[in-house]
Formats: sequence, structure tokens, C-alpha cells
Amino acid sequence: MLTQFSEHINIHFSFLKDKKLLIAISGGLDSVALTHLFNQLNFSISLAHCNFRLRGKDADQDEVFVKQLAEQLQVPVFTRSFETEIVAKQKKLSIQLTARKLRYDWFDELTKKHKLDYLLTAHHADDNLETFLINTIRGTGLDGLTGIPEKNKNIIRPLLLFSREQIENYAKENNIAWQEDSTNAETKYLRNKIRHEVIPILKELNPSLLTSFGQTIENLKGSRQIIDDRITRVKKTAVIPAPDGYREGIQKLSIENLKKLNNPKAYLYELLKNCGFTEWNDITNLLEAQSGKQALSKTHRLVKDRDYLLLSDLLPTKTEEKAYRIKKKDEDLEIEDFKLKLSSVKTRNLKPETQNTTYVDKDKLKFPLNVRKWKNGDYFYPFGMQGKKKLSKFFKDEKISLLQKEKIWLLCSENQIVWIIGRRLDDRYKIKDTTKNILKIEIIK
Repeated sequence: MLTQFSEHINIHFSFLKDKKLLIAISGGLDSVALTHLFNQLNFSISLAHCNFRLRGKDADQDEVFVKQLAEQLQVPVFTRSFETEIVAKQKKLSIQLTARKLRYDWFDELTKKHKLDYLLTAHHADDNLETFLINTIRGTGLDGLTGIPEKNKNIIRPLLLFSREQIENYAKENNIAWQEDSTNAETKYLRNKIRHEVIPILKELNPSLLTSFGQTIENLKGSRQIIDDRITRVKKTAVIPAPDGYREGIQKLSIENLKKLNNPKAYLYELLKNCGFTEWNDITNLLEAQSGKQALSKTHRLVKDRDYLLLSDLLPTKTEEKAYRIKKKDEDLEIEDFKLKLSSVKTRNLKPETQNTTYVDKDKLKFPLNVRKWKNGDYFYPFGMQGKKKLSKFFKDEKISLLQKEKIWLLCSENQIVWIIGRRLDDRYKIKDTTKNILKIEIIK
């Protein structure tokens, strides 16, 4: 196997040569074999071992074994213990997810601190098949059927070509010792149940199962590439960066262009699959829904706005929204992604007002001024018009979307709106012939 592994590295992972590598090692067969293989090929390796304190003395013995192996091979070793059960309860996550997050966060810290180039894990062909079957059972898109990636950023999995049987034979032929994890034999976990009860039957039906599976994975990866190419072309017509007036990062999806596609639901899945949505029928129904209807995930929101679906990160709740105060008549105020600048103007030869600049009668203001988001029931007296108007009606008439409204700030004097910032001045604060003191209010991006 060493010869075959060496050829595999030379062909597919030649970039690892002369790099500093960190091997994630549990003490079990796979990671120990991976360590010996890279050591035999004279790579620069370090070992990283996690003790999750889940198996009592067995876990401690694994840690001792890894340290002894590192001493035997004369390579650096890092070990760390975690109170996994306590963290899982605090984070309200499963033990498996908690352990995964703890170890990969720590691995990331190690690679940065010690300037290591790549992290190596010992996933092999049988692990790949198990993951495929788990994803199939739970329900997945094509991404869940293309297997464990050999390279994901700085994480490398060089054993995916090899079976567990090949790895075990290599270890036995070379008198390599490893630690047995007794929990691997328990079938209460889905992966173990598949490993011990399902895959043996599949291998009985097809003795070349792993070879056939490998070919299937390659075919699915080819299909994935075709889909990616198609989605790249669709994005050019269906996804539009939001113009000024929208919060940064918002995307607009053209409903008209999406409807022209065969199976819009499939395209919506590909476009939005990384946004945490799960109810794809609800997503598709937004194409025909009334404006204002929305779908939420834990991280994103999709809103129907006339001819578009607007995609954005979730905004803070009302209780988290900030309000600001301007205490003096001439000062600057930092508000998220812009600055509000107030300055007195002596001349009456004023430059024309713009979206970012307005002028008000300073004597009509009562300090401190408040800067806040709008709320239901707010009204003002639009500049150049007679009578008051509710902000909700103003937004509707101006065709301002739900997501645009959430970006809008109000400058207020006591309980009165002075300026819908960047939109419209209140008529009560406009400059008149009788105005003595003028205040210039300016938005600086």
C-alpha cells in the first residue's frame, strides 16, 4: 500500500511536499496508519489529539498512546481535553456536533499559531460510503451525494481512495499497533448501524461495492459541475445586486426570469441552498405570493417585493435596534454605515438640496435630537405638500420595499419627524423668508 499511496500523493497531492502538515489523530487504526504513511514518505508532520472525556480511562489511554507514538516517530504532538458534555448542554447541540466543532476550532487555532499549512484527516473509502448512505437516508441534494471532498480549503483527506480493509492490511503487515474504540462496535449510532449492519449486506450483493461506489461518486461530481456551470449562467439574469437604498449584501432575484426556467423550485434550491432554508415549497410559493410575504431561515430572509424576491441576512429584532441622540447643535453622529453631519450655515445662498443634504430652520429644533427607526403610526408633513401623511402610506406611494424600509432612519425633534433621512424633509422645518438660523444636515457615506 505504501507504493500505491506514494503514487497517489505524487499525482493528486504533490503540493503537500515541503509543507508543514498537521495530522488529526485519534489513536485508532485509520489515523495511526495515515501517520505512519506520511512519516515513511519523510513529510514534515505534527500530530493533534483531542480527548473529549467521553470514554473515561479508555480516552486517557488513547491520549497516552498518541504521545508515545509521537515520541517513537520523533514528531511534535499537541493534545487537548474538552468537557464535551458540558459544552453540548450549554450550546444545546448533540455530542457529535459539539465534538466536531470543538476539534475543528482547535485544529484551526493550531494551524494558525504554529504556521502549519494543511490539516490531514484519515477519512477513507468506507467512511465516504457511510456518509453517502446517511445523507440519502436523511434526505439531501446532490451535494450530499458527491461524497466527502478530498480537499476543502486547508483540510486534506488523502486516504479516500483506500478501503478500511486495505488500511488494516497495511497496519498488520507492518506490525503497526493502534487503539480500538469500543464505541465503534455499538449500533445505537446511525453511522455504526450502517457500518455493521447495512454495508456488509451491500458488499455481499456486490463484492466490488466500493469500486462501483467510487465510479458513481465521480459521475455525480461530473453532474455537479454541469449544474454549477448552468447556475453560473442563470445567476447573470436571475440574480441582481441591489441598488442604492438597500442594505448592503441584499440580493434581488428576478421573478420573471425565474419563471421562465423549467422547474423554478430546483433553481431556487441551487441559488439559496447555503442560506439555511428547509421548506422549499414555501420558497417556491413566494413566486406567486402577495408582496410582503416572506420565508425565514435561522440566518436569512427571503421577501416577495413586487417583481423580485429580496434575499438578506436576518436583521436584529426590534428590541435590539439602536437609537441615537444628538446633544449639540453642531456635531457629527456615526450611525452604522454612514455619518450624520450637522453644521450651521450663515449664508442664504444655499446649494440645491440633494438626497444626502437638507437644510432646516435651526430655531425650530429642540435638542437633544433623536435618530431612530420608523414604527407603525409614525406620520409627518411631507415637504411641499399640505397636511400630514403616515409613513407607511408614504413608503407605499414611493414604492419602497420592506427591506429598504428597515434601512431608513428618522431624525426627530422631540416626537416630531424632522427628516426621513435621505428621503424627505418635514414641511414644518423647511427654510422660510423669516428663518434666521439655518442648519445644514448632511449624510456622509
